[in-house]
Amino acid sequence: MLISSKINEGIKGSPKIPGDKSISHRSIIISSISNGKTEIKNILMSEDVMRTLDALKSMGVKIELNSKDVLVHGNGLLSLKKPEKEIDLGNSGTTARLLIGLLSAQNFNSYLFGDKSLSRRPMARIIDPVTTMGAKIKSNKKLLPITITGSNLIPIKYELNVPSAQVKSGIALASLFLDGKTEIIEKFRTRNHTELMLENFEADIKITENSEKKHILINGRKELIPKTINISNDISSAAFFIVAALINEKSDLELKNININPTRIGIINTLKKMGANILIKNKKNINGEDVADIFVKYSILNGCETNKDEAILMIDEFPILAIAASFANSPSIFRGLSELRIKESNRLKLIRDNLCICGIYSEINGDDLLIDPLKKISVKSNIIETNSDHRIAMSFLILGSKLGTDLNIKEAEFINTSFPFFKDIFNSVGGKLFE
Repeated sequence: MLISSKINEGIKGSPKIPGDKSISHRSIIISSISNGKTEIKNILMSEDVMRTLDALKSMGVKIELNSKDVLVHGNGLLSLKKPEKEIDLGNSGTTARLLIGLLSAQNFNSYLFGDKSLSRRPMARIIDPVTTMGAKIKSNKKLLPITITGSNLIPIKYELNVPSAQVKSGIALASLFLDGKTEIIEKFRTRNHTELMLENFEADIKITENSEKKHILINGRKELIPKTINISNDISSAAFFIVAALINEKSDLELKNININPTRIGIINTLKKMGANILIKNKKNINGEDVADIFVKYSILNGCETNKDEAILMIDEFPILAIAASFANSPSIFRGLSELRIKESNRLKLIRDNLCICGIYSEINGDDLLIDPLKKISVKSNIIETNSDHRIAMSFLILGSKLGTDLNIKEAEFINTSFPFFKDIFNSVGGKLFE
């Protein structure tokens, strides 16, 4: 259990935000099937990312760790070997869905399992398309654990029916091993880190996009060319510090080298719509990814409304956005949050329940979340249930920085899945977190 106390002097300074989690996962996988050595700088050494790294090592990939840098010795597209043991995915949904795609296209068998939380998360969204490609998968009603039997896949044309970058990436990884062209069609805009990295590694990939759909065409069996990867810092992790600064008086923060990929900055756009004092400076492009420094000061926030299309681009940030909305001067309503029900926990319910426990009125209507900080209700407890969800834990630690009552966060150890040393880094800029 981790306890968060009220901050009186604001959040100040320049905290070191860790490397982007999504890019870290993809950098390990793609470099492992490239032909030569890849140096990965500023990788996130979190529990989730280590699950991906250990999985590739178990398939015979030589990976050297040195502080926050990694050297991957890829031996080519067809070099992976049968895993030495069953693959433990822990709590990592990204590892699960990307590896299901990757392993479906191999000529060996593999077995994947995860912890209690991950074993409840839906895998049909990736199992279905790779099965259409010819994959042989035995699962527990399309949940983990699963067994993948090596088989020859065929290219397909597939339109995604869910807004998931993980599913898109899993199909793309499988397609790299196939003779012929695979076409992936997106009608929802999602994170594009996989496409950018494959372009950087000179895959045979073509992307066309219009106002309605995005088409990704991948011609398989082309060897990938290693490139040094400089991973920018994670905007999803930065969001906790941004909101902490916005809601605590006297705050003044500088966040350096943050990934501002257009598919990731929904949280920034929404906070600005709420009146947040956020400036983006020193823009640059690294490995195809947009990067910048973000400056944040305490702000008086207004409530706002977001729609389903906006939600897709910041689905991981809604727990911390809900904290910002809890201290606005008018109600907020966030629409189209069905994906929140199938994350590490039912985040939609946990946000509502925990806010109400803390005396902040919130209700769920269908897939919409209403937060009304003006409607007073009684405080029920200072114990926050997280159901092992790292983002719920961190978000309510930030809430505690504003409240007059200490908040006790259950299962806060799961923060390490995405943000090791969160407590120490937050405390270094004025936070008050203690065991």
